[in-house]
Amino acid sequence: MQSYIQQQNGIFPSVCSLDCPDQCGLLLHKRDGKIVKIEGDPNHPVTKGMICNKVRNFHKRIYDEKRLEYPLKRIGKKGEGNFTRISWEEALDTIASRWKKIIDVDGPESILPYSFYGNMGYLNAEGMDRRFFHRLGASRLERTICSVAGLIGYNYTMGGSFGIDPEDTIHSKLIIFWGINAVSTNMHQIALAQQARKENNAKIVVIDVHRNQTAKFADWFIPIMPGTDSALALGIMHILFAENLTDDEFLQQYTVGHNELKEHVKQYDPKTVAKITGVSVTDLYKLARLYGTVSPSYIRIGNGIQHHDNGGMNVRTIACLPALTGQWIKKGGGAIKGNSDYLAHNAKVLQRHDLLRNKRTRKINMNAIGEALNFIDPPIRSMFVYSSNPAVVAPNGSLVRRGLEREDLFTIVHDLFLTETAKYADIVLPAASSFENTDFYASYWHHYMQIQQPVIEHYGESKSNVEVFKLLAEKLGFEEEAFQETEAEMIAAALDYPGNPYLKGISYDELVQKQYIKAEVKPLFPGRLKTQSGKIELFSKKMEKLKLPPLPTYIPLVNDGDGPFQFVAAPNHHFLNSTFANNQMHQSYEKEPILHMNQKDAVQKGIEDGSMVRVWNHRGECRLKAAIGENVLQGVVVTQGLWEGTDDRNRLVNTLTPDRLADMGGGAVFFSGKVDVEKD
Repeated sequence: MQSYIQQQNGIFPSVCSLDCPDQCGLLLHKRDGKIVKIEGDPNHPVTKGMICNKVRNFHKRIYDEKRLEYPLKRIGKKGEGNFTRISWEEALDTIASRWKKIIDVDGPESILPYSFYGNMGYLNAEGMDRRFFHRLGASRLERTICSVAGLIGYNYTMGGSFGIDPEDTIHSKLIIFWGINAVSTNMHQIALAQQARKENNAKIVVIDVHRNQTAKFADWFIPIMPGTDSALALGIMHILFAENLTDDEFLQQYTVGHNELKEHVKQYDPKTVAKITGVSVTDLYKLARLYGTVSPSYIRIGNGIQHHDNGGMNVRTIACLPALTGQWIKKGGGAIKGNSDYLAHNAKVLQRHDLLRNKRTRKINMNAIGEALNFIDPPIRSMFVYSSNPAVVAPNGSLVRRGLEREDLFTIVHDLFLTETAKYADIVLPAASSFENTDFYASYWHHYMQIQQPVIEHYGESKSNVEVFKLLAEKLGFEEEAFQETEAEMIAAALDYPGNPYLKGISYDELVQKQYIKAEVKPLFPGRLKTQSGKIELFSKKMEKLKLPPLPTYIPLVNDGDGPFQFVAAPNHHFLNSTFANNQMHQSYEKEPILHMNQKDAVQKGIEDGSMVRVWNHRGECRLKAAIGENVLQGVVVTQGLWEGTDDRNRLVNTLTPDRLADMGGGAVFFSGKVDVEKD
C-alpha cells in the first residue's frame, strides 16, 4: 500500500467518500502535513475536475473545531450532550464488559448495529463491521433507507442494476430527469446533459413534485402529484401503443409481455391519468409523442419516486418505457436507475456471512428503528451507531428519539462529530475521515472503481471503522483470521471475483498504480439479461408468484391521515442528508429551512410569503418559514434539507415522516406522509 502520510507537502490523488452517484476523483493539496485545498481531478474521465461546494470545503469539515478528538463518556441525561473525556482503553473495556453482560442475560440478538453509507468506502461501510457483528451474533440490520425499493422494482424489469453508460448520454437527443434534483445530487449528469444540449440540440425534460434547481435548468418542467409516477408512465404507454409509436421489432425480440401490456394500459387513458397525476391531458400527449418520436432518448430515474408506499412499482413501471421505443439498442438511449452491478465485488468474502452461526438471527428494518427501540420484544438492549445519524435521518423522528432516551439502552456512537444521535450515547468514539483511511470505492452511476490511500494522519485519537471493530474483536476474544486481515488483503480478496466479468483487469495492485479503472462494460443488447426470461420483463412471472401485480400498475398511496397536504421532505443543495448540516458555513448557504406552498393553498389558509408556519400531523410538528408561489401543485408542500446543530428541534422534519415500509424491499416512504399547515 502506497501511503502519502509521510509526505508533508504536495498534491495527492483521492476520491470523494460521500453517498453520491458521481463519486468524483479528487486532488488533495497538503502543506505542513495538513490538507489546505481540495480540487477535482481534471483527468478523471467522468468528473473531469468539477466538484460540488460541499467537497470543495471538505477540509474545513476535517479540521472543524467541533470535530471529536478522543472518546467520551456520558455524564448527564441522554440528549443533553454532556460528556467527559476517557481513554480508548476505558471505552473499549466498557463496551466489551457491558456487551458480555447483555449477551449473558438477553443473548447477542439484543445488540443491534445501526449504520448506513456516511462513508461509501466498502471496507468501512460493509467490511470489518459486518464480520464483527456476524461473529457476535447481533441482530441483523436491514439497510433499506435509501434505494432498495427502486432497486428491486428496476430489477423486476431489467434483472439487475444495469443501465447505459452515463458517458454515452452526450449522444442523447431527449433527456428526462424523473424524480431527481440532479443539479444538487448528480451534477455531472447535468454537465453531460448540457453537452448533449449543445452538440445534439437535446431537449431536457424534468418531471418532479417541486420546481427545484434542475427544473429551472430544464427546457420543460412537468409538475406531478407525489406518488403518481407509475400512472404517468402508464399513460405514456397508452398513447405510445395507441398511436403506433412503439418499436415492435425490439419488443418482439428483447421483451416478454408486450401484448399483455398493450391491453393492460388501455385503462390508463389520458383523462384518467390527468386526474390522478395533475399533468394535463395536453401535456400528457405532448410528452408521450415527444418520447415516441425523439431518439435516442434517456431517462435518469431518481431516488425521489421510490420513497413512497408504491415506490418499487413506480420505478418498475418507468423502467419499462425504454423498451417500448427500442432505446436500449441506440447509443445514448435507455435509462439509469443505478449501475452498481457492473462493479459488484465479492461481498461474501468481504462481509464473511459464514461467521454468523445462527442463520435465523432476527432482522430489524432500519426504517422502523423507532418502533424497534420502543416496542420490539425481546427488546434491544444496546445499539452501536456508525456512519449514520438516526435521530435526524430516520423517519418518525420523535419516536426514534424517544427510544434513544431509554436509560436501559446502552448506546455507542462512532462519528466525526457530536451529532444529534451522539447526544443520546453512553460512549462516543471519534471517527477518522475517509482521507485518513485505506478503502476502495465503486460508483453506482458511472463505471469506475477507485481507491483511497491515506493522505493525512488520523485527527486526534480518531480511528476508522475497520480499526474499531478489529479492536473490539480482540477485546471479545475473537480469534478468527477474518479479524487479522489488512485493508490491502481485504481489497484484493473482494476484487478477486470471477462471478463479475465486468471486473476483469481491476485488482488491488492495478488500483494502487492507476487510482481509478473502468469496468469492461458492453451494451446490454444484443445479450441476455439476468431476468428469469433473459429479456426485459414487461410481464413478470416472478412478481406474479410473489402475489404482486405482474404488469406495471398504478397503486394509490396508503391513507396517512386527515392532513390536506402531501408532504415531501426533499434534499437541499448544501447538505447531504445530515452531513454538513451542523456546519455554520453550509447553513448560511441554505439560509434557513422553508416550506414551499402553492399560492392558492396559502390564500385559503391565510398564510403570507415569509411568514412562520406550524406544520403538523399525528407524529409531531415543525415550525418553518413559508415560501409561497407556483413551485408546487395545490395540495403539496415541500421542504428541503435535514437541519441539525441549531438546538432547534422544531426544524427536524423527519418528525413528520411515516415509518411504514414500501411495497418492495422494505424501503422508506419518506414522501408518502400527509400534514396540515397553519400560520404560527
